[in-house]
Amino acid sequence: MEYVRLNDGNKIPTIGFGVFTIPNDGPTYEAVLQALKAGYRHIDTAAAYFNEEDVGKAVKGSGIPREEIFITSKLWLQDHGYEAAKKGIARSLRKLDLGYIDLYLVHQPYGDVAGAWKAMEEAKAAGQIRSIGVSNMSPALWNKFVPGFETKPAVNQVEFNPLFQQKEIRKLMAETDTKLEAWYPLGHGDKSLLTNPVIEKLSKKYGKNAGQVILRFEVQEGVITLPKSTNPERIRTNLDVFDFTLTDEEMDEMRGLDTGKGSHNPDAPGVEEMLRGAFVIED
Repeated sequence: MEYVRLNDGNKIPTIGFGVFTIPNDGPTYEAVLQALKAGYRHIDTAAAYFNEEDVGKAVKGSGIPREEIFITSKLWLQDHGYEAAKKGIARSLRKLDLGYIDLYLVHQPYGDVAGAWKAMEEAKAAGQIRSIGVSNMSPALWNKFVPGFETKPAVNQVEFNPLFQQKEIRKLMAETDTKLEAWYPLGHGDKSLLTNPVIEKLSKKYGKNAGQVILRFEVQEGVITLPKSTNPERIRTNLDVFDFTLTDEEMDEMRGLDTGKGSHNPDAPGVEEMLRGAFVIED
């Protein structure tokens, strides 16, 4: 496994295992155990995934020392604001039951983000959280909130794949040495991406599948990538990307696939309202 050093000095595995949409009470537990057995050491969950308990149980049941596993979780919208965020952080800590959280993110950047950030900074100072960051921040949202933060985000977790390379937000993030984490790193199974002639050519050259070529590109771009699967073989092969290297010319070819368009626009009208009404997290 390769690691990326964050702007606060902590190290994070460059490939993590995402558990979005995997149910709690069994399926997430089994998937995380499979991932840890395959060699993953970074698990990405969230309060809004409703499976933090299974993640914690799997980490404890794996037999792997806690300090060798990097755990990310996220604060949901209902817990924005200083006092509410303290409760949200305490809930995640309790459900994971792992002593501390390696990385905690503002999941959706709306409402009293400043108050939530203050609570996260305090939890970091107290050792409950090792690193803090944000998620789904567009350039507009970044400029609205981040200049007012005393602690700059360690990461911004956003949609990223070869067809949507987030060039504008990456320019802003470079100013604070904030690393990009990719959700939907394989384009959510987009056939136009997986069967792209450039990717098919590289797949044939290196004897790798399309997903592995894509993940290799992202790793070489310095992106922390979070592929998700419940298929044991896919879980294994998604991690098998450290035995080949794309050339500079091939990297430029992959960069040339960028369309500048993704499936999620955090700035679109109604997005905040839709997310606020999505569900409620209970204690």
